[in-house]
Amino acid sequence: MAERMSLRFMEWILSLPKELAVIITAALPVFELRGAIPLGFYLKMPIAKIFILALIGNLIPVIPLYFLLRPVSNLLSRKTLFRAFFERLFSYTKKKAEIIQRYEALGLMLFVAIPLPVTGAWTGTIAAVLFKIKFKYTLLAVILGVIIAAIIVTALCIIGKISWQIIK
Repeated sequence: MAERMSLRFMEWILSLPKELAVIITAALPVFELRGAIPLGFYLKMPIAKIFILALIGNLIPVIPLYFLLRPVSNLLSRKTLFRAFFERLFSYTKKKAEIIQRYEALGLMLFVAIPLPVTGAWTGTIAAVLFKIKFKYTLLAVILGVIIAAIIVTALCIIGKISWQIIK
């Protein structure tokens, strides 16, 4: 069933205009720009356009997530199912985000910059809320981290593309 949903999601994303597909993919948790940039390469878009659209998409959720996470989680946690979800989410985030707890905004920037699963803008923003990092520091750290991650992912995609052309 999960495979079928994934396939349907990919078909839907690929049916969208290229630019919108990259922005939406970058805005989604888990995928973020780590999925959006390779998607842009797959769609044969210009590199600068991919880079900018992925940045924009990845940053879209940051402000709403920062300001709405606490109130929404408090409201939904009144129900057992949601309480368990948020407890696991917050516990998992705290465990994965030790660098943020130790170095605050600098750690947040480094955490977001590392292009690995569960280290992007979504998890970084959740951790910033949990560790009570001020909004202005959170926003600056996440923006810088997303830019660094975008540079790394773009460079890896370029290297992969060049390597693939050499192998052919």
